[in-house]
Amino acid sequence: MPDLPDAPDAPNAPGTADAPDAPGPADLPDPPDVPRSGAPAPAPAPPVDVVRTRLGAVHRRIADAGRDPAGVRIVAVTKGFAPDAVRAAVAVGLWDVGENYAAELVAKAGALSLPGASTDAEPDVSALVRWHYLGAVQRRRVRSLAPVVSWWDTVCRPEEGAAIAAHAPGASVMVEVEATGLPGRNGVEPAGVASLVTTLRDQGLDVRGLMTVGPHGPPEACRPAFRTTAGLARELGLAEVSMGMTDDLEVALQEGSTMVRVGRALFGERPPRWR
Repeated sequence: MPDLPDAPDAPNAPGTADAPDAPGPADLPDPPDVPRSGAPAPAPAPPVDVVRTRLGAVHRRIADAGRDPAGVRIVAVTKGFAPDAVRAAVAVGLWDVGENYAAELVAKAGALSLPGASTDAEPDVSALVRWHYLGAVQRRRVRSLAPVVSWWDTVCRPEEGAAIAAHAPGASVMVEVEATGLPGRNGVEPAGVASLVTTLRDQGLDVRGLMTVGPHGPPEACRPAFRTTAGLARELGLAEVSMGMTDDLEVALQEGSTMVRVGRALFGERPPRWR
């Protein structure tokens, strides 16, 4: 692997992660945090040169959507891939890495930090990665995630914020908005976003912005949800809007996304039971 570039202070210049089902009300147990039953071993990442070429294609898609790739943060979603996917992301200049499952995130971060995991040819990337937790926040998992996670992208309940604040005071968080009106999805309804943002700030958390996942179907079907979420961010003075994945990033960028979550566009298809 070639020498790695220095980590930038600003968001990488130039995300797909499906949000798990919503946790129940606050008085119900947190949902299990495991890949689908019988999930195979993570797949190896493609070679770095392949990831670099695919990143170039993502940059072109961003430009074709009318946006400057330098102004869009790309979160490389490595769900279903082995830790070498994280190394490949860093090697091409993507410092923001996202995971859906707590156990997988912790395991990958640990694997990158093991003695012998770094060499002169492959320097330590564990201190360079900004880990984004993209799964539904489960309070029982927060303690193990707190030492590793840089951004909590899916906060949608005050109880989740309280757990994060207890183990990671001042942490960067995003509020997940459920703007599709579909049942059984993670996120807070638009009418509750302002109140939750205030609560999270009162808990001492750094609310960086809003995040949403569009509905399944054609990309254009995501536009109303993306427009609603971006509008809320503007009203609340929040700088970051995480919208758009491999299939719908153009629509998200047209509606004001500052952050896209890309997996398949960088690493290829996941094993079926990791999708």
